Amino acid sequence: MLSSLLEQGRRMVSARNFTSTHAKRGPIRVSGTARKGRRTKDLIKILRPGDVAIVDHVDMDAIAAWGLAEKKVAAVVNAGLPTSGRYPNRGPIVLAAEKVPVYYLPEAGSFDRIVDGQHIEISSAGVLTQPSGVELPAELWSDTRIQEESEKARGNLGVELEKFTANTLGYIKEERALLLEQVAVPELVGVRSFAGRHAAVVVRGEGYKDDLISISGYLRDYKPVLIGVDGGADALLQFGFKPDIILGDMDSVSDRALRCGARLVVHAYANGTAPGLDRVKALGLKAEVFPVAGTSEDAALILAYEKHAELIIVVGTHSTLESFLDKGRSGMSSTFLVRLKVGSRMVDARGVSQLHQRRVGGMELLALLLSALFVVVVLMTESRSAHNVYDYLRLWWTVRFR
Repeated sequence: MLSSLLEQGRRMVSARNFTSTHAKRGPIRVSGTARKGRRTKDLIKILRPGDVAIVDHVDMDAIAAWGLAEKKVAAVVNAGLPTSGRYPNRGPIVLAAEKVPVYYLPEAGSFDRIVDGQHIEISSAGVLTQPSGVELPAELWSDTRIQEESEKARGNLGVELEKFTANTLGYIKEERALLLEQVAVPELVGVRSFAGRHAAVVVRGEGYKDDLISISGYLRDYKPVLIGVDGGADALLQFGFKPDIILGDMDSVSDRALRCGARLVVHAYANGTAPGLDRVKALGLKAEVFPVAGTSEDAALILAYEKHAELIIVVGTHSTLESFLDKGRSGMSSTFLVRLKVGSRMVDARGVSQLHQRRVGGMELLALLLSALFVVVVLMTESRSAHNVYDYLRLWWTVRFR
């Protein structure tokens, strides 16, 4: 009994101390359930609206930022520098535009101290607290600071371009086969022939929704072979298109998409190791393996090219220096080489949307004719002259055929 009273007293004192300390920190600006993940793309899968995303993502890229914003998180708390100054990454800019607060944890080891699943609060004074006793400084990166850091990083692009060029030249010797030699591609039994057709490679990258909206008419008119690169398959399904092929590491595509009936191609390392194959087998599905250097996006472009697609439309993918640096590899030589190889057949979705004119289908023409006929019938019904013509024709028919 005595111990119970003592414990209750300690809790009351603790609560009073917390309230007093809390008052000094200022009002709460952000609160929600803490959800942690060192791999941002894996964390995005489990986030719910109102959660506080705890990440350790130096130079957050735009694709990760869009994924977090779409989950409607209360805030993003980053244990890694949102912008390190190496290059002007777009992640913080995207979050700022979507009104998602960005905080930085300057103390080493902060990420590990936050308890996943517990309630989290961040005060206006920049103090992060949890019921477990965690108290950490959390710096708010305002819109102004994000712009300032981005401008500083932009001044370093020349240095990064030199590094990129040097590393790329170093890798070209190893991966020049991508450009100079024919690559053995999967047989793809059951998939309609690419020869003489268009192919659309869909990546769930920045701007993919706008791209798909802009070319939806083209996709319906030309019916290209649709290749969804990992989550790009979900993007196609979201807009009412079924992918013919799903190609990738199988780490960011949904089970629903994998079961949609598309031909599955697991992107493997050049030595044949295919980590994504285990997931496909676990779902009771079959897949072909495509061992080739580079990213899954590169593999999809090579597949369409080697299968003799007449034109390759790319959706949600961009080939700027910043996007290369966002991919986090010292030398994106394979991506560079692949684009040199397929460049004569590759067209960006935005270019297609500017050039394509919607075809009028047979059903649309029929609907137009029926609408016109309906108007004619109504006019004849209401017109006295039309009644006279109708009576004359009826009389002529009666006299002629009776």
